[in-house]
Amino acid sequence: MKLKSVFFLILFSVLLALQCLAQTGEPWTAKDLIEPAALANLIKDAKAQKPVIFNIGPLADIKDAVNIGPVRDAANLGKFRKALSAVPKDKMVVIYCGCCPFRNCPNIRPALSLLKEQGFKNARLLNLSQNLKVDWTDYGYPMK
Repeated sequence: MKLKSVFFLILFSVLLALQCLAQTGEPWTAKDLIEPAALANLIKDAKAQKPVIFNIGPLADIKDAVNIGPVRDAANLGKFRKALSAVPKDKMVVIYCGCCPFRNCPNIRPALSLLKEQGFKNARLLNLSQNLKVDWTDYGYPMK
């Protein structure tokens, strides 16, 4: 009897956690994120298949990134849309801003939403949960 109760308590907790995640309203999930160390390793590895990296914010470019500029501006969002038209839908596309923590960033939501609307199957958001300096440059990861 106790084992059954524990099972249902765990099941209830998992379902509640999933519901809370679903209600965040964010266009990304954990599977949409790429960790900074993983991207830095891809950039450094001469044999790795390289993703297309877009800087969709106002800060400096990491190595190999295409600078779009802040996509909260309609002109830059259009520039991003145009740049994506040349990228195969199955190619890994990584976007980042890094201006501020995700919860405050005005650029990542429109960019990731556009990637999903356009049908990119391997779109990733660089997990710069604090900012570019703290989560990337302080680790010595490659910059342009």
